[in-house]
Amino acid sequence: MTVKKFPENNLLDHAYQGEPPFKTLLYFFRQEKLSLAGASLIFIVKHSPVWLLPLLTANIIDVVVQHGNLANLWLNALALVTLLFLNIPLHILYMRVFSSSMRAVETHVRSALCRQLQQLSLGYYTRVSAGVLQTKVVRDVETLEQMVRQLFDGGLAAISNLAGAIVITAIRAPAFLPFFLVMVPISSTLILTLRRSLSKRNQEFRAEIERMAARVNEMTHLIPITRAHGLEKFELNRMDDTLNHVQHAGVELDTVNAVFGAISWVAFNIFNILCLVAAAWASYTGFIPLSAGEVVMLSGFFSSLTNAVMLLVNLIPPITKGFESIRSMGEVLESPDLEHNEGKLVLEQVQGMVSFEQVHFAYTDTQTAAVKDFSLTVAAGETIALVGHSGAGKSTILNLVIGFVRPSNGRILLDGRDMQDLDLRTFRRFLAVVPQDSILFDGSVRDNLTYGIPKVPDAMVETALRNANAWSFVQDMPDGLDTIIGERGTRLSGGQKQRLAIARALIRNPRVLILDEATSALDSEAEALIQEALTHLMKGRTTLVVAHRLSTIQKANRIVVMQQGSIVEIGTHQELLEKNGVYARLHARQQGMNVT
Repeated sequence: MTVKKFPENNLLDHAYQGEPPFKTLLYFFRQEKLSLAGASLIFIVKHSPVWLLPLLTANIIDVVVQHGNLANLWLNALALVTLLFLNIPLHILYMRVFSSSMRAVETHVRSALCRQLQQLSLGYYTRVSAGVLQTKVVRDVETLEQMVRQLFDGGLAAISNLAGAIVITAIRAPAFLPFFLVMVPISSTLILTLRRSLSKRNQEFRAEIERMAARVNEMTHLIPITRAHGLEKFELNRMDDTLNHVQHAGVELDTVNAVFGAISWVAFNIFNILCLVAAAWASYTGFIPLSAGEVVMLSGFFSSLTNAVMLLVNLIPPITKGFESIRSMGEVLESPDLEHNEGKLVLEQVQGMVSFEQVHFAYTDTQTAAVKDFSLTVAAGETIALVGHSGAGKSTILNLVIGFVRPSNGRILLDGRDMQDLDLRTFRRFLAVVPQDSILFDGSVRDNLTYGIPKVPDAMVETALRNANAWSFVQDMPDGLDTIIGERGTRLSGGQKQRLAIARALIRNPRVLILDEATSALDSEAEALIQEALTHLMKGRTTLVVAHRLSTIQKANRIVVMQQGSIVEIGTHQELLEKNGVYARLHARQQGMNVT
């Protein structure tokens, strides 16, 4: 089977701003319009026995009643049987054509969303949770697919039934059309009203079930306290009250469903009988010239029309839900908060010199600047440590270097080039980040270390693990490099995860290294191993370190002390201690000394 492919990023090039959901839906399916038109035609043909059955039945009855030519009986029966058998290959063909188009669009919309998520700025992710974005990619696209499927399966069936019944009636018994125009809406409205009453009752019962589930959840959490105080009987009595309430509500629901269900069924059949009687009366009195077969046909069409109208009305909720999902996906697709890299300078190599020139940055949701008048030149291969209290602007500086955020004022130069003019995707190939919480995925050790780098030799992986002090524990794993470490590395300790993160950075052989509190969450033994590994990693690389423990940055070439987004001190560890300023007080506090 051929898998359809779309031109790359074509959904991202579309201007979604302010566009009605229906227009967006048409845009999603624009390249599949011919396939979907063909699928619609196939559906109408394969569905034709439903709306042709009353007509063919009428022809057969007229042959019997009127003692007509027996050949007409066999001809109509053959036509009906032929159409029924054709339904099998036509249904398969319809599903192949429709599913191929639907799945292609579904895949491409998800791909477009994922591409957009890769291009959105970091600021977007601080405002929108990962769970919400996951829902847009998974559930919203699934809701769109379900809506379109229901429109084709249910909507086309209803429309073809309506069209077939009205056209055939207009040809065979046009004088009976006014009866349909009056009675079909009345019967559909009454039956839909009854069914909505049932739906409301069912929702109320589901609410009772949810309350019971919450009560069971509460009971299980309270078991230690219940057992400790001998309150089992008291708790069971409470639970029995809840269960009895659900039982009573269930009986009431079943009774109401029985009443409304019976009324709905009786009403539907009364209207059908009314149509049959009206057609029979018109035929008998000669008010409308109808044959016996046409009387039966009109009764069948009345039932088909009523069901078709109700089906179309019942499509409103999934359509509404589908359009809401389109709007939800549009929030991502039309977001202007993008990192623009197209057409900018592509970096083939990086030396690692970073210069901040009067950089100012403020987050959009705050009035206070996170970084103010920050000027600093970091030589290639130099290690710079950023220290200061929480909120001093240290992490913002790292985000500015990575390019997650851009300066509000001032500029940042990389090897003498303004980073505003660079394709940051190519810069990040020479960059590695070791955060406080290592970001690992549910794969093997090898997959996590070589993520994004194809065909890394085992010897290189082993060297990186040795330099990261991780080779010994990886060797002890059941499958070595092929051991699955679990989602977010749940099968590893904190120190092991950090050492794998360092090994991953070593494999990338970066020119610029970002260390963001890489040892803050570790015990002293794990920290010693990590510090030794970091020494291998930092050698010869431009490194920016944010560290809470000042003992870990004493060997930095320079230490930058920050307060409220500004630099207050710069120097080596010893120089800053001799100044007896902010850094000296921070160091003394961590050493447990009393200073004034």
